[in-house]
Amino acid sequence: MDGAAITDDTQMALFALEGLVRAGADGDVVEEVFRAHRRWYATQVLHAPVVGVAALPGAGSVEIDGGLALQGWLYAQRAPGNACLSGLRSGRRGTRELPANPDSKGCGAVMRAAPFGLVPAWDAARAFTLAAECGAQTHGHPTGHLAAGALAAIVRGLLDGLDVAEAVRRALVLLETPGGEETHQALTRAVAEASKGSPSAELLEGLGEGWIAEEALAMSVYCALVHEDDPEAALLLAVNHSGDSDSTGAITGNLLGAVHGVSAFPASWVSVLEGREAIERLAGEFTARFTS
Repeated sequence: MDGAAITDDTQMALFALEGLVRAGADGDVVEEVFRAHRRWYATQVLHAPVVGVAALPGAGSVEIDGGLALQGWLYAQRAPGNACLSGLRSGRRGTRELPANPDSKGCGAVMRAAPFGLVPAWDAARAFTLAAECGAQTHGHPTGHLAAGALAAIVRGLLDGLDVAEAVRRALVLLETPGGEETHQALTRAVAEASKGSPSAELLEGLGEGWIAEEALAMSVYCALVHEDDPEAALLLAVNHSGDSDSTGAITGNLLGAVHGVSAFPASWVSVLEGREAIERLAGEFTARFTS
């Protein structure tokens, strides 16, 4: 391919966004997002798009009825997370009461959760709840899906006009719920580290490596806090560490994209983005769905 390849994080976030577009603000969001997640799963086990009902090896079938699942470039495997794959393989929709992978708190639910914060009809609490419910479709540990809810709530806060610190404080209130303790502690520590002044990779890596949900979110929040007015610097900090740098980069981009919009990022990055035309088309569909 030519240009900048997207990661599995962005692949899944795009399918989550498509699920939201199909559901609308008042539809069966959780079911439509699950169907979208299953279409993403098809892109990871098939070699090319199939129109109609596609048989998935050892995983039942899924209907490919247009949209992202017809985009051949999305069939590239970019090291998808094991919990994301195993959580969607069975075809049973995990719930917070009966989740898939009940012990998993990897960052795979967080990295796809930002779209829930974009829906203008939902407040932060609603975005939190729905992102967490959809996160439990693959990541059953409370930290795994409540951290996803926290990211959605922060994004909603940023779009409501809050700065990063205030949006995080509002999310911390929502995390004062059973199972939210680890994410609450990680975010509180990120805020404290950011207050120390000069940003550094050492302070970032002190928050973790990003492989698990609360660490990925905390590291990304740190980058967004210390470089709130400089998205390029924030992203460079977010991706230059030895851990799950593509996920922390994606989440940091989610946060500062909500603050500044796409125009704040270097044009040389945006212009070569893989699948840019399809991504912009989906963004237009989202806008039409939720603002008309």
